[in-house]
Amino acid sequence: MRRFIIERNIPQIGSAERDALRAAAQKSNSVLAELAPDIQLQQPKPGLHALTLQDRRRPPWPLGFAHAEMSGLPANKITEVSKTIDPTTARP
Repeated sequence: MRRFIIERNIPQIGSAERDALRAAAQKSNSVLAELAPDIQLQQPKPGLHALTLQDRRRPPWPLGFAHAEMSGLPANKITEVSKTIDPTTARP
């Protein structure tokens, strides 16, 4: 499964009210369901982890930019993740 990091620069997002955040998340979910119902957004894992990113010269994930435009949430940078390094990586 391909994975991507979407970096969103949203001014003053830290001071947004919970209802505004909920409305933005609901809009994001409905747009994603319309564009690509088989794609799931994941929350970052809690705890220590590092991501190894693919070559940044590759074309970005175009669906991410379409989602950003339709949902009104910016997608300033989209980078494919090639590997995840976390405590579970040490397991045999």
